Amino acid sequence: MPQRIEQIKHWLKTELQADIHSFEPASNDASFRRYFRVVFNNSIAEQAAGQAFIVMDAPPEKEAIAPFIDIAAHLEVTGVHVPHIYAVNEASGFILMFDLGNIAYLSLLNSESGRERADKLYADAMSSLLVMQRGMQSDIQKQTIELADYDAARLKSEMDLLPDWYIKVHCQQTLTDREQTVLDDAMKRLVESAQEQPQVFVHRDYHSRNLMFYAEHNPGVIDFQDAVIGPVTYDLVSLLRDSYIAWPDDKVYEWVEQYRQMLLTEELLQEDNKQQFVRWFDWMGIQRQLKVVGIFCRLNYRDGKSHYLNDIPQTLDYLFQVCARYPEFESLLQLLTRLDNDKAVTLLNNTR
Repeated sequence: MPQRIEQIKHWLKTELQADIHSFEPASNDASFRRYFRVVFNNSIAEQAAGQAFIVMDAPPEKEAIAPFIDIAAHLEVTGVHVPHIYAVNEASGFILMFDLGNIAYLSLLNSESGRERADKLYADAMSSLLVMQRGMQSDIQKQTIELADYDAARLKSEMDLLPDWYIKVHCQQTLTDREQTVLDDAMKRLVESAQEQPQVFVHRDYHSRNLMFYAEHNPGVIDFQDAVIGPVTYDLVSLLRDSYIAWPDDKVYEWVEQYRQMLLTEELLQEDNKQQFVRWFDWMGIQRQLKVVGIFCRLNYRDGKSHYLNDIPQTLDYLFQVCARYPEFESLLQLLTRLDNDKAVTLLNNTR
């Protein structure tokens, strides 16, 4: 995309009178967005020369930046540590914003020192999540922010990525009528469980690749542009049943209970029912993991991002483990196990 890079540099030089010292890739994500880290020789947006910034490049025909801008402004008011926006070129899809650094939770937690500090890091992440859910509740109630509802149709369409991309394309399988009924019944239960939960602000990708470690005001939070109004456990599942890093079940449920108590204290959870909350968390995890397996396959076969296939086994492990705990999902577990044993593992190994 050399042309896009030249357009970004032209915008920075002409609109912001920036003298560019360095310009290099910062990261890509699962969408069409790209990020660049840029340092200027002169002072820009009240920041001294030598201060690093991030430029988001979101091609307008692929990605709208208006939701990111709007949500960032509201989150910043709540006190969540999101990147401050300094300049926008909405027509071209460019945003100049504060640089939250390059230490993602994932890289830190994969180190020995990070794992030793896991309790503190996750406590910080849950505190930030609580601030986000509590702080945005007023905006949601007053309708001062436009967010889509995580309604039944959206929840179901996400889970449909599993048969569309994992079963049909990746596993090259066709479900029998009975298996289709099993899948449909499981999806119906999962939607009902999601909808009976308190509905709050949902980041939708609140996991270790989107949380940046910061010495002060930890963590920095990014990639929130797809936020919706939905189930209170969704972001907690994203955080604790992360497809990129796994923790022992006893530790996960310890953190789940820690967050449940925080929700009760803030009155975002009205009923003190631990068993119900754990079921909400577990079933929300099934919904999310069904979706994520489908997304990883789509990213490979449609978008050519093959490295996401490496994260399918961990995601399937979550599905197997949680489905095994609930009689309601025994048939779903049998279906997923058959697919995995039949062809998925072989296809996955062949792509590595």
